[in-house]
Amino acid sequence: MKRFSNMIKKYSLSAIETVALGENFSDNLKARDVVVLEGALGGGKTTFIKGILQGLKVKCRVLSPTFTLVRHYTNNNLHIYHIDLYRLNENEIFDFGIEDFLYARNGITLIEWGEKIEHCLSTYLKVVFSILGEERREIKFSSKGYKENKLSLG
Repeated sequence: MKRFSNMIKKYSLSAIETVALGENFSDNLKARDVVVLEGALGGGKTTFIKGILQGLKVKCRVLSPTFTLVRHYTNNNLHIYHIDLYRLNENEIFDFGIEDFLYARNGITLIEWGEKIEHCLSTYLKVVFSILGEERREIKFSSKGYKENKLSLG
């Protein structure tokens, strides 16, 4: 049985606030972490990941990997894998070799539409985006499988 930490709920009124939440969230991340991002198309997942990468001091243009499946970013010795599973079913996900990116020794894995495989993950952070209006989002954070609380958002 997976352990669930307390859920943290935040609200964003703009893309700028969503990026800032991602940057703040990046303080929780270290090598071997997996982050599952869930929400509707246009919900803010890629915008949030832009903030994570800013927080991790990755300096490059961040694009959704919807058609490439994986985008790879680096900062010193840390590898960040941005994966988008939207176009794949579960069999295709494992055929493309997602296991190679999970819990990487010097990596963090960020998975959009990761709810498709979360039942296969032992520990992960989860970020769920709900669209409340044109720019307004509810963003829920939780961690699963960790023995102690993994989340802190200032």
